[in-house]
Amino acid sequence: MNGLPQGLERLGSEPLLVLGIGAALLVIFLLWRWGVRRRRQIRRQLDPRRITMKDIDGMLDGADFERYLQRLFAELGYEEVHKTNTSGDFGADLVFEDRYGARTVLQAKRYALSNPVGLSAVQEVYGSMRVYGAQRAIVLTSGRYTAACRKLAAYNEVVLLDREDLETIMGAFKSKKHEEALEIIEREPQQAPHTLEVFK
Repeated sequence: MNGLPQGLERLGSEPLLVLGIGAALLVIFLLWRWGVRRRRQIRRQLDPRRITMKDIDGMLDGADFERYLQRLFAELGYEEVHKTNTSGDFGADLVFEDRYGARTVLQAKRYALSNPVGLSAVQEVYGSMRVYGAQRAIVLTSGRYTAACRKLAAYNEVVLLDREDLETIMGAFKSKKHEEALEIIEREPQQAPHTLEVFK
């Protein structure tokens, strides 16, 4: 008699194997659950030092993205970074002054790469400039832009910042290269051709 109950003695090591697998699965589940909770907590805090592009892609709505950008821009040193009301924002999500004192309106678009930002983003942020007394307008997306959107932005001198720009800004901030991040945010809009050929 080796000390095991009679039923277990006959089964050999199978119950131990099942018990071991069950314990391993429980540990994996608990680690996964801890990871999910940690990610949610990071997203809730919207700490620019810890947020990644994966966190941005996983945000539940655009409002979290706007709040994150508000914190990021404030920590980059911009003064008076204001988030507008979610409803009735007139096309601007953030209003701030750049380093040269130019009031700037920004529309944030948390879009997937498969869903490019279109013309309406430029139309809305450009229209909001007069409402907020702004001299500059920016659209910043976690995705990309349509060709028509880029063309309209160039004609209206609206700066477009895409996913690559956002990743560079985030990386520069985390590396304490704030000047590099500010240069991207404050860059000049793309130049448009003098006239648009409508009739051919």
